[in-house]
Amino acid sequence: METAQHLAAIDDLVVRAFPERAESSGFRDSGPGYHVAALATSEEFWEDDGTRRSAVHEQYEADRDGLSTVLGVRWGPPQVFSLWSVLDRSMSGERISEPWGGVCCHVPDLHLWRAGQRWIGLGVSQWDKELPFQLLAVVTTVDPP
Repeated sequence: METAQHLAAIDDLVVRAFPERAESSGFRDSGPGYHVAALATSEEFWEDDGTRRSAVHEQYEADRDGLSTVLGVRWGPPQVFSLWSVLDRSMSGERISEPWGGVCCHVPDLHLWRAGQRWIGLGVSQWDKELPFQLLAVVTTVDPP
């Protein structure tokens, strides 16, 4: 059931119009040419010794990989796009277009497809070791940097 819900959310993002200005609503950020949405969010890890965090991280990566397999039937195998160099360029002062400038701060890589004029990406996000993991969907017309 969860996979069906994630696919429905991604389908909604793919056809949804982009706003003229950046806006946030719950676990969704949108702006000119992009949507970024959390498909799932874990618990926080403030009292964790790393054991639970590691297991949850592995589960979120497995969920991303499983969803990537299903999306691969539609769009072919994904490109695995590392965001490390994008983060490095951003930290060096280069202005990186959204959604890439924001996503690179907390997602190490994306499984990425091109469908028509839009890029669709899946990634596992975590802002810091105590904070929750998120399974993110990114839909954008902005080419990866």
